[in-house]
Amino acid sequence: MSGTPGRRTAGWGDLDHGIPFGEAVRAWARVAALSFGGPAGQIAVMHRILVEEKRWIGEHRFLHALNYCMLLPGPEAQQLAIYIGWLLHRTKGGLVAGALFVLPGFLSILALSYVYVLFGNAPLVEGLFFGLKAAVLAIVLHAVQRIGRRALRNYEMKAIAVASFVMIFFFGAPFPLIILAAGIVGYLGGRSDLSAFGVGGGHGAGAARSDAESALGEGIPAHARPSVGWSFRISAVFLLLWLVPVVAVVFILGWHNVFSRIGLFFSQMAIVTFGGAYAVLAYVAQQAVENYGWLQPGEMLDGLGMAETTPGPLIMVVQFVGFLGAYRSPGSLDPMLAATLGAVFTTWVTFVPCFLWIFLGAPFIERLRDNAALSGALSAITAAVVGVILNLAIWFALHVLFRTVVMSDFLGMTLDLPVLASVDWAALALTAAAALAVFRFTLSPGWVLAGAALAGLLYRLVP
Repeated sequence: MSGTPGRRTAGWGDLDHGIPFGEAVRAWARVAALSFGGPAGQIAVMHRILVEEKRWIGEHRFLHALNYCMLLPGPEAQQLAIYIGWLLHRTKGGLVAGALFVLPGFLSILALSYVYVLFGNAPLVEGLFFGLKAAVLAIVLHAVQRIGRRALRNYEMKAIAVASFVMIFFFGAPFPLIILAAGIVGYLGGRSDLSAFGVGGGHGAGAARSDAESALGEGIPAHARPSVGWSFRISAVFLLLWLVPVVAVVFILGWHNVFSRIGLFFSQMAIVTFGGAYAVLAYVAQQAVENYGWLQPGEMLDGLGMAETTPGPLIMVVQFVGFLGAYRSPGSLDPMLAATLGAVFTTWVTFVPCFLWIFLGAPFIERLRDNAALSGALSAITAAVVGVILNLAIWFALHVLFRTVVMSDFLGMTLDLPVLASVDWAALALTAAAALAVFRFTLSPGWVLAGAALAGLLYRLVP
């Protein structure tokens, strides 16, 4: 009896809501297989299946969980899956939901990474990724508009977005500092009951499904009530799973080994990157390209194209970054083996912390529905992320549309400026076509990416 709320006493697998664990596993596998199109699309898929179709969770509880996940570092869609999986079937439910959400994308991007390094210079592959870059740029620009329309509802939010963009684009302010400052401003604004810092909105297309109509009901499930002992025990387990491999690699291989750098950098990223996948990508691109030199700007766009066209979180692009970083500094290992280990290690240190954040905080967050201070922090962080994503869009545009970009110092600021004579007219035309498809004809990202890839392919292969 899928999709019908019920109440019955059951064992460990079913709890008291009548949802068999096996059916939940099948539902999470379906969510994972359909999770294309970035966090907005992934959250919409979860909402459609879990709230509207299965009626396992109500609208208010769904949005409350989403709000908490958006306040956390890391991919909010995967963390939302862990949260709801835990609500439904305790720890093992969260583990299955979170792992299944990542697995298809990991395997897909690993396969594409092999193709990329083995055949990347072939005209076929070059044309494919030439088209994907143009489509990705259009999709990121659309993300700025979409998120901005929802987040910048008033002058206060617009001011936060503008300040965020100015600080990161003109002054190179650290991304974590921008998000922290925005969160503090929003928290104080929400705590002061300022209407500008309220949060609203939904993800469903139809009428909201109330919590009372769902299988979980309105109350807090017995296993979801705060237990300090359980939270600390499970948090300790995941903290060890996360950090012990990193410490071991650094101790055995030394600070400057590529695997040590990957472990430390992506562990740091797991702590400080707030605000969704596109905001995280701005930070990763800045560090991986400009600081570590693991890949070139164009290659970062290739990786994002892979993540856009495969199921799972967009932040899976970091797997491609770790893959290339280890491939180019394999030490005594075979380059392909080193690259594979780099991809696995990157994925591990990126996603294991997501389980830690949810299992540590979710039992307590369940008691904080409609908390004004948390809502205010969410509003301000989302507004700041608009400015960060705009910075990312400009960075992408410079490296997609121009063959030469130079750094220039001006009034104490360091800016990337394009050499106008180096404009790539083919890339500009393809980007304009992709933007028209996204903005004017509202085609889905999948169709836009496929069309742009085909156009890039024809451009490279046809004399």
